[in-house]
Amino acid sequence: MLATTAPVISLETDADIAQREALLDLAFGRAARLAKTSERLREGRRPADGLAFAAHGPDGRVVATLRLWHVAAGPGRPALLLGPLAVHPWFRDRGLGGAMMTTAICEATRLGHGAILLVGDAPYYARFGFDTALTGGLWLPGSFDRSRFLGLELVPGALKGARGLVSPTGALVDLPSLGELVAQAEPEMKRSA
Repeated sequence: MLATTAPVISLETDADIAQREALLDLAFGRAARLAKTSERLREGRRPADGLAFAAHGPDGRVVATLRLWHVAAGPGRPALLLGPLAVHPWFRDRGLGGAMMTTAICEATRLGHGAILLVGDAPYYARFGFDTALTGGLWLPGSFDRSRFLGLELVPGALKGARGLVSPTGALVDLPSLGELVAQAEPEMKRSA
C-alpha cells in the first residue's frame, strides 16, 4: 500500500501565484471566472493580509487555493469577501475544501474580522454557518443570484442591519508607471534596432 501525504495548507507565497491562476482556470475556466460579479470586487486589489491560502500536494504543487478580500458591506461596515475556493480534481472528495474553509474562517476570526461574504453553493457553505439571511439588505456590483449570496458573522451582529452596495476596500495592486514600462522596454528596443 502506498503512503499518501495529505496536502499542507499554508499562507500563499509569490511562488504560488502562477500555479494558483492555472488551478483557477482548470476549476472554473478563465473567461467564466473573470466574468463573475465577485471578480469586480477583487480586480486590481490585493487579498487581505494573512488571509490568502494555498494547499500543496506531496510534490509541492498547489492543489487548492482560497483568498479573502477586504470589502465594505454597505457604508462604513468592514467585511471580507471569500473566494474563489478551488481544489484540484485529483484532490476533491478528501475534505480539502472544508479544511481550507475552516482554516480561513479561524484565521479571519483570530485576526479580528467581523464578517465574511461570498457567492457560492448555499448547501455547501451552510455547514460553515453561511446564510442568505445575513445578506438580504446588500447587493453586489453586477448580476448575481440572491440565493447564492451568503454571509457569516464572525462577531455576533457584525452584519445586523447591513444595507447597501458591497464595495472593494482592500489595498491596490502596485502597478508600474508608464515611465517604468518605457524604461524596461528601451533595452529591448535598442537590441532589435
